[in-house]
Amino acid sequence: MKILLADDEALLRITLRDDLEEAGHQVTLASDGEEARALLASRKFDCAVTDIRMPGADGLAVLRAARKAGADAVIITGHGSIGLAVAAMREGAYDFLEKPFLGEALIKVLDRIAEKRSGKDATGIWRGEDGPERNKRGFAQVVGGTAGSFARTLEIAQQAAHSDATLLIVGESGTGKEVVAKAIHEESARWRKPFVAVSCGALSPALLDDELFGHEKGAFTDAKNERAGRFEEAEGGTLFLDDIDDMRLDTQVKLLRVLQEREFRRIGGVESRRVDIRVIAAAKLDLGAMSAEGRFRADLHYRLQVLRIDLPPLRERKSDIPDLVRNFVAKHSPGPPPEISAAAMAEIAAYDWPGNVRELENAVCRALALRGDGGELASRDFLPPGAAPDGDLTLATAVKRAEREHIEKVLSIHGGNRLQTAAALGISRKNLWEKMRQLNIGGNSG
Repeated sequence: MKILLADDEALLRITLRDDLEEAGHQVTLASDGEEARALLASRKFDCAVTDIRMPGADGLAVLRAARKAGADAVIITGHGSIGLAVAAMREGAYDFLEKPFLGEALIKVLDRIAEKRSGKDATGIWRGEDGPERNKRGFAQVVGGTAGSFARTLEIAQQAAHSDATLLIVGESGTGKEVVAKAIHEESARWRKPFVAVSCGALSPALLDDELFGHEKGAFTDAKNERAGRFEEAEGGTLFLDDIDDMRLDTQVKLLRVLQEREFRRIGGVESRRVDIRVIAAAKLDLGAMSAEGRFRADLHYRLQVLRIDLPPLRERKSDIPDLVRNFVAKHSPGPPPEISAAAMAEIAAYDWPGNVRELENAVCRALALRGDGGELASRDFLPPGAAPDGDLTLATAVKRAEREHIEKVLSIHGGNRLQTAAALGISRKNLWEKMRQLNIGGNSG
């Protein structure tokens, strides 16, 4: 590709130019922002690689000039300028690299840009935007989003798919964070590589470290063989870290190193292993508030939130509920999907669904499993006791409703964490799980 390299450090310009030319790129140098903008206005480039702080014009100005000229942009930043690099990502930069970095890291970013610009993946297979394969993956699989806040969310997610930046998805439990993360992966240049999901809240801290980083033979008592972790499994693709707000602080330090340096060590290992992945994280709690309380590293939060997507709860996108219900009924019906009357659908859509999309899908599965004569499904088949307008008024129903509301409240206080919720309620985790199943409480973790 034709690369414009703009940096006011002469040694860095020359070193990177040599690395890029050795990799087959044509490189033009600029020593400041004004020179870079003039070159972008007069010549054709595929990508501008620019320092964020330079004399004359900063990297943001060079980024805007690059986008106007139809070129991609990669930002080079020092630690003190990460905030500006984040702003550049939001203005459309493809990625940013924090100094110091190896030329190899920049070359890998440029390789991905070349794949994106050519419409091919690393195997050279054409990724036709109108091909039949395209219509079976990515955002074509996401139900809803034709209007309102979720439509805007999907627009932002589709834009994020064309970047390689670290991404944070924030939303209540059950809102579909993993579904959106997988759609982003499948729309990206990494779509033929693995999508690997890890739940940070479902594993103990020690197991999470082993799950992520793997271990060498003999690293601990039961380590009879070496084991690759999820970072290695996701090589070339996307690693999705769900419930990252449950990750303990020492693991956060290790993750920050991977994001900054793109390398890690297995447990018990001395060799640093380089990795080429995109990280998408998901949180149900406000990481900024957790950082202020010392429960989450501020530098990791900063690094994760290069791009951020906020998923609205289902109660704020009720217009999507009928489409979701029909989709789940078709997906889970063993035979021809049963009918649902318009009146019943209206009642289902009027309910708030505190467990969000996950609770709605569970309700559909239950309705289909308990379906009797195979006739039309009614709202009472889906809604929990007392939620439907004609719900019974017995004491047993009132007790169930109160118990359900209290458990949901305590779950919300503890961010959906089952272990903490059970302790607060004074019951065992197993007992809590059974009550949640009986009362159809969705949106839980840990």
